[in-house]
Amino acid sequence: MKKLFVLGALAAMLASGTALADTSGKKIAFSNNYAGNSWRQAMLDSYGIVTKKAVADKVVGAADIFTTADKEVPTQAAQVQNLILQGYDAIVINAASPDALNGAIKQACDAGITVVSFDGTVTEPCAYRVVVDFKDMGKQEVEQMAKFQPKGGNLLEIRGLAGTSIDDAIHAGILEGVAAHPEFKIVGSVTGDWDQTTAQKAVATILPSLPDVVGIVDQGGDGYGAAQAFAAAGKPRPTIIMGNRQDELQWWKEQKDKDGYKTWSASIAPGVSSLAFWVAQQVLDGRTDIPHDLLVPYLAFTQDDFEAELPKIVKGGVASHEYTQEDAIAAIKANIK
Repeated sequence: MKKLFVLGALAAMLASGTALADTSGKKIAFSNNYAGNSWRQAMLDSYGIVTKKAVADKVVGAADIFTTADKEVPTQAAQVQNLILQGYDAIVINAASPDALNGAIKQACDAGITVVSFDGTVTEPCAYRVVVDFKDMGKQEVEQMAKFQPKGGNLLEIRGLAGTSIDDAIHAGILEGVAAHPEFKIVGSVTGDWDQTTAQKAVATILPSLPDVVGIVDQGGDGYGAAQAFAAAGKPRPTIIMGNRQDELQWWKEQKDKDGYKTWSASIAPGVSSLAFWVAQQVLDGRTDIPHDLLVPYLAFTQDDFEAELPKIVKGGVASHEYTQEDAIAAIKANIK
C-alpha cells in the first residue's frame, strides 16, 4: 500500500512539472558580454549575491561569472565554447547579439547544457529566454512624453549598445510610439551604450546641429549625461525619460523641487540576472513545464513614487530587485498557458 502511495505521488509530481532532481552538484556559468555601465555592474552584483548563497546552501555546486574583455560577438562565442569544454551543466547568458551567437548556443544545447538568456536574449530555439517587453517600454516612453509635451515637438533619441536585442526592441517601440503620435519628430539619434559619460559626450557632439528639442527618448543610463550636455551647451532643458539610475532620479528630484519638473522612468531590474539563474536551476532540477519564453515586467516609476525609491538606491547604482527561487517558480507558473 505504501509503495502504491509513493508511486502515485511521483506520478502526480511528474504531471505537475514539479522538480525531482538534485542540483547540489550542478555547475552553472554566467556568460556576460559587457560590464561598462552602472546597470551591468548592478546586474553582476545581484547575480553574485544570490548565487553565492545558493552555493553556500548547496543548492548548486558552482555559479561562476565570466565577462568578456570586449563587446565583440566572436569573443563571447569563444567564451561559450570554452564553457562547454569546461563541463558546465547550464549557461546563463547576457548576449551580445540576438542571433550571431546561435551557433555557439546550439553547440551547448547539443552537448546537453541548459542555456538561459536574459536582457540580451538569443533567438536559438533550444535556449530559454527571460524576456522583458522592451518594445512596449519604448512605446510607453512616447506615450508618457505626450503627457508632458502635449503640443509635440522634436525629439532626440539616445540608443543603447549596438547590435543587442534590447537596443533593437526599444528603438522599434519608440518608432511605433512616434508613428502613433505624429506631433513628435525624431530629429537626431546618438549611441550612448547605456552609460551617462558616453551619452553626455555623444549628445554634446550632436547638439550644435539640432533644432530645438522638447524631449529625449532613450534606453536608461543616459538621462543624467544628456541633462549635463544640454546644461553645458546653454540649451533649454528638455523632458528627459529616465532609466531608474540613482544619478538620474536624483537629478529629477532636484529639478522637481526647483520648479515641478515632470518625467517618467523605466528599465529592466538588474536583478533579473538572478531570476535567470533560478530558471536554469529549475530546468536542471527536472521541471518539465518551463516555457522557453518567460515574460517578466519592467520596473517603472512615476512623478508620484520615484522619490520613495531614491533613498533605497546606492549612489551610482540602479533600482533593482534580487529574485528568489520562489520568485522564479511563481514567474514560471505565471507564464504557463
